[in-house]
Amino acid sequence: MRARWNRFKESYMLHSFLRDPVALGSFIILALLVFSAFAAPVIAPHNPYDSRTINVMDAQIPPAWTEGGNAKFLMGTDAQGRDILSTMLYGMRVSLLIGVGAVCLQAFIGIIVGLLSGYIRRLDTILMRIADVQLSFSTYMVAIFIGAIVQTIFGVAGYNKVAVPLLIVIIGLAEWPQYARTVRASVLAERKKEYVEAARVIGLPRIRIMWRHILPNTLSPVLVISTVQVANAIMSEAALSFLGLGMPVTKPSLGSLITAGFQYIFSGSWWITIFPGILLVTLILVINLLGDWLRDFLNPKLYKG
Repeated sequence: MRARWNRFKESYMLHSFLRDPVALGSFIILALLVFSAFAAPVIAPHNPYDSRTINVMDAQIPPAWTEGGNAKFLMGTDAQGRDILSTMLYGMRVSLLIGVGAVCLQAFIGIIVGLLSGYIRRLDTILMRIADVQLSFSTYMVAIFIGAIVQTIFGVAGYNKVAVPLLIVIIGLAEWPQYARTVRASVLAERKKEYVEAARVIGLPRIRIMWRHILPNTLSPVLVISTVQVANAIMSEAALSFLGLGMPVTKPSLGSLITAGFQYIFSGSWWITIFPGILLVTLILVINLLGDWLRDFLNPKLYKG
């Protein structure tokens, strides 16, 4: 373990990362945001899930530094009297869980389909046509279809209980073809190389060749696309919440917070939407900047050091 850590400290990747101020700054901001989100029960001034601490008489209090503000609520309160800063921290945790969970599901399905499609040629046409059909359905169409079924079967209360895993499944099922196509292209290039032919000659089974030999050599584009897909999944959740198909108001995510405050933005309570919106943009921006650096670093034709 220590030898691996020493190799990592001396690696060109770490050296290049530390020399890139944009990548380093983005990583620091992202680390702070992730830590704040998952430490929300400890560092948040209030608990937006505890109705005993919420007073409707505190509704729509402006930020503390403006006229009419209250020092108890640094960024003000929403229409239900919840502290905006606390709901943002808890909501960011929900958005990150949905984004990372959806990407894990996308990657799991897409990697399996891409490996099978690229290595077993007789499955290629079938699997890629399935991917084409899937791409013809947008995330929102899948969300409307599945969400309507769940709400019909379990009701609105039942939907609220399963909203997080349901959104993970919806976004994961809608976006897996991106991984499948990327992995398939890499497998098609790798399967013709000598080490794969040598593995076939000595009689290794297909499953082992795909998972132990080909897959590790296709992970670079998977890592790059994953950073982009996390940001896309978070944006998809926000968009679905804005359309009323995502997280309920009682379980705040960044998307549902923006939706809840949108109707008040022109009545003077701008902070209910603006602050969660700024946080959402910042989160997606730093993830995309890190993804851009990783893409450039892993592509020797683009990376200049």
